[in-house]
Amino acid sequence: MKRKDVRKMEFWMATVVFIAVAFALLVDTNNRDDNGMHNYFLKQKISYSYFFNFFVPKFIYSLLVYAMFLLLNFVLIPSLINKKRELLNYSLGGALTLICGLILGVCRTYSHTYELMDYDSVQRGYNSMFFSTLTQAVLLTIVISAYTCTQYLIGYLLKNKIENQMLQKQMKMDLAFGIGFWFIGLFLLITSRSHFQLSVLWTLVVLSAVGIVIYSLYYLLPKLHEKQKKFRDFFWIISAVSLVLVIPLSILALFFFNRTSEVIFIVAVFHLPTQLLVSIPLSWFLFKKRLMRQNEIASLRTELGQSDANLTFLKSQINPHFLFNALNTLYGTALQEKAERTGEGIQRLGDMMRFMLHENTQDRISLMREIEYLNNYIALQTLRTSMSDNITIITAIEEQFDNYQITPMLLIPFVENAFKHGISLQKPSYIKISLQVRNQVLFFDVTNSINLKCDNDPEKLKSGVGLENVRQRLSLLYPDRHELMIRENANEFFVHLTLHI
Repeated sequence: MKRKDVRKMEFWMATVVFIAVAFALLVDTNNRDDNGMHNYFLKQKISYSYFFNFFVPKFIYSLLVYAMFLLLNFVLIPSLINKKRELLNYSLGGALTLICGLILGVCRTYSHTYELMDYDSVQRGYNSMFFSTLTQAVLLTIVISAYTCTQYLIGYLLKNKIENQMLQKQMKMDLAFGIGFWFIGLFLLITSRSHFQLSVLWTLVVLSAVGIVIYSLYYLLPKLHEKQKKFRDFFWIISAVSLVLVIPLSILALFFFNRTSEVIFIVAVFHLPTQLLVSIPLSWFLFKKRLMRQNEIASLRTELGQSDANLTFLKSQINPHFLFNALNTLYGTALQEKAERTGEGIQRLGDMMRFMLHENTQDRISLMREIEYLNNYIALQTLRTSMSDNITIITAIEEQFDNYQITPMLLIPFVENAFKHGISLQKPSYIKISLQVRNQVLFFDVTNSINLKCDNDPEKLKSGVGLENVRQRLSLLYPDRHELMIRENANEFFVHLTLHI
């Protein structure tokens, strides 16, 4: 969901809420339902008008909140965040707060005229009312500004901290669901003519619950999962957070309730059970369910990627060009000398083909078998190049290992690539191969000279046998357990592989 779409949704949600409030006030005019406010006027023997003392102040108050939300959320705060005409926007924000306080003060003198009788003088009563409404206007400005800044903060975190596009989409859906749930509840409370303070409690508790769930799902629980923490650790952390939140929520509620210590108790009664009985179990359930789904998807991708990689690799190995070169090598050797070397070549080729057709289909094989295949390939290629004095092949491969396991055909691509692109029968060339295991870590290095292929060579345009394929297999089968470095210059190609086995 784009930010532009979110802004449109915000505008229409605010408009619908304002229309719902205005509609509820109009419906009340038939019954003259003012929540018993006229009784306060009668007690002080002050004339009372439902229209002037209740309907008009309430409507102006709702209209003022709606207008302030639009101006601050869509105009002033975004301009300040983007650092556009800062001095002008700060001045407009201050003027808006002052005008809002004055208008609210005038409305309060009509809706709470009876309070003037509690003061020594009418002027002192007016001063107290205007100071109270100015404070309320300041608070309203702070709340709307905090809401807008929180939106931008969430957008920043989504853009810079959560790089996974699917995760960003999931968080936006969760936020939309939470805000939608809050809006539906608020709409029902307003249309059912519930007390205004109940709507305030609903807003404070539900929005804090949405924040706790989002924080838990995308920040806290992933970190606790990495540290292998249990539910009780998560429970106590969120319990502490919920307890701390009682203070700022109570301060906000003070501006909408009677300013007594009972406000803290009321907020705590609604807030703490909601977080402990709803937010914590819901966050834990959603995280575990999504984690299970992610593991299933990752497992399926690994199996699919491994099968596809193995199939692709097998196809790349069994190709006519390789067999043609091998047969040519054996044929040339048979013409040059007796059949001993020819028999050796045929035996090695047979061992390689059996390995490719049988053990290559397994998930793990003995490291010794992988090295046997590697040695057979090197020996077979050495037969082909042994008659040239310009070719140097140096191997330092350890052959005595414990019961180490490895994915089959993982090392051979680098050696094949070296022979394919590093050997020339006309020019000096070399290959150096090193393999050793230390403390369950395999170190594998291949260095070869670079010789350009002839234009008529069928493999000139090929990038070796499976280098990209082996990268894919390593990332799928050894995530966070391997390091692959490939360097190349004009004369030399170098591969270094570190593998935890």
